[in-house]
Amino acid sequence: MRRILAASLLLSPMLFAASAIASQPASEDSTPNKAVRISSGVTPPKITYAPHSIVNPSDLLSSTIPQDTQVELKLTVDKAGVAKDIQVVKSAVNSAYVQLDERVLDAVRQMRFTPARLDDEAIEYPLSLKVEVIR
Repeated sequence: MRRILAASLLLSPMLFAASAIASQPASEDSTPNKAVRISSGVTPPKITYAPHSIVNPSDLLSSTIPQDTQVELKLTVDKAGVAKDIQVVKSAVNSAYVQLDERVLDAVRQMRFTPARLDDEAIEYPLSLKVEVIR
């Protein structure tokens, strides 16, 4: 009798734990039919074509443009490799060079890219671009 009582006392905590686990609802993560996507990573876009040069407007002499002028842009490369939604983040030196910014925007619109890829599928990709103006 003592053995049965001792065995039931030792087994009762395990039975309570087992019943507690069994009463919990199954989570979505434990379902065997859930598809898991494994990614090989994102390959960023690359420039395949860029205009050779940007011709300055006649009223902007190259001597008036500072040596290390940059125009920073934010854009999206679409699935076809075309730049869209182009915005100037940091303009050329000051407002006197607005025409230069417009020329840079025109040149970037002409650029072509290999589109970014995710698992060998073309995707849209946000991009930051710095264009150095060389005089």
